[in-house]
Amino acid sequence: MIAIACDHGGYALKEAVKEHLLELGLEVRDFGTHSTESCDYPDYAAPAARAVAQGQCEKGILICTTGIGVSMVANKIHGVRCALCGDPLSASLTRRHNDSNVLALGAGIIGKNLALEVVDVWLNTAFEGGRHQRRVDKVMALED
Repeated sequence: MIAIACDHGGYALKEAVKEHLLELGLEVRDFGTHSTESCDYPDYAAPAARAVAQGQCEKGILICTTGIGVSMVANKIHGVRCALCGDPLSASLTRRHNDSNVLALGAGIIGKNLALEVVDVWLNTAFEGGRHQRRVDKVMALED
C-alpha cells in the first residue's frame, strides 16, 4: 500500500498521482488534504510518513508546492528516508543508493507528466544493497 498526502498546493497533483497509482493496480491510503483550501502540510505529511515508518504502508508519496516542506516533515520521522525528486534520474538513484521509502514532489516545480514519470521510476527501481546498505544503516542509526 502507498501512503499519499499533500497540502492545498499539492492537491491537484496528488489527485493525478493517486489516480495513476490506482490505474496501476496499487492500493492507496489517502491522508489528505481533500481540497485546495489553505492548510498546514505537517498535518498531512506527518501521519502519512508515520504510516510508512510503522509498516502500515510500504512507501509514501508527499506533495506540496515545492516538495521541500513535506520532505522536511517526513525526514523528522524515525524510519523514514524521504527524497525530494524532480527528475527520473534522482528518483532512480535515491531508490538504488538510499533505499528511500518516501518520495516528495513539488507540484509548483514539475508538471503532471514529469511527476508521473518520476513516480513510475521511483516505484519500479530496486535498492542495490551492498555498500549502500552500510551507508543507509549509518543514516538510520543517527539520533538527535
